[in-house]
Amino acid sequence: MPKSANRLFLALTLLWAGSAFAQGNYEVQVYGSDPVPPGNTMVELHSNFTFQGSKETTDGTLPTNHQWHETLEVTHGFSEWFETGVYLFTNHQPNQGFYFVGTHIRPRFSIPDRYRLPVGLSISNEIGYQRPLFSADTWTWEIRPIIDKKAGKIYLSFNPTFDKSLHGPEQSTGYIFSPNFKGSYDVTRKLAAGIEYYGSYGPVTGFDPLRQQEHQIIPAIDLDLGPRWEFNFGVGVGMTGATDHLLVKLILGYRFGGKRKD
Repeated sequence: MPKSANRLFLALTLLWAGSAFAQGNYEVQVYGSDPVPPGNTMVELHSNFTFQGSKETTDGTLPTNHQWHETLEVTHGFSEWFETGVYLFTNHQPNQGFYFVGTHIRPRFSIPDRYRLPVGLSISNEIGYQRPLFSADTWTWEIRPIIDKKAGKIYLSFNPTFDKSLHGPEQSTGYIFSPNFKGSYDVTRKLAAGIEYYGSYGPVTGFDPLRQQEHQIIPAIDLDLGPRWEFNFGVGVGMTGATDHLLVKLILGYRFGGKRKD
């Protein structure tokens, strides 16, 4: 992508971040370590529907039952070790229509493959804003180390994530440990099936009681529609009372720019 396009994307990124929250059920994804290639832009749509969630208002926020989330993610690769993503979050409430929720920014640094490490390594930092109607903690910061490995037909990824409220009732709580994990197996050359796990244990200084923690298991599939495409579908089940019980998610993405190899 020309330098002028890089500058335009960076300007839009900074503008978006000014209005930019924790992942929640808006972007349900275990990250891999590979960044978007330099000069390329990945556009993704995250569609999530909560069939069984909370039915009561908590801290002034809307219940999650039958919420439909649409998230637009745009990520641009600036170099072999650096990318930046921006997000636009929307929420559809039953009988109320769509709401604008917020936006956030995610710069990520990766160690290039040419160093030939035994595992893939990268780290992202997400910072952003969410309207108080959807989160009592309106400004949040997420630190997400990413460790992954592809061995034959098996793929493993671990994201030991730490969340911090920058403004809201949990601001003084400290860092929340929210690990994510994915394991998948290549059933065919075009289809991988596996399990994704999403958790939130509470402060690193002392985890919450189990009933207050969030634990969600999502059997999921990944389809190989070509080197420029991303397709992920899963059905999630909450394992504790604090977790939304039934969630369906779909991620569809396409990469623009760079030299075509397909």
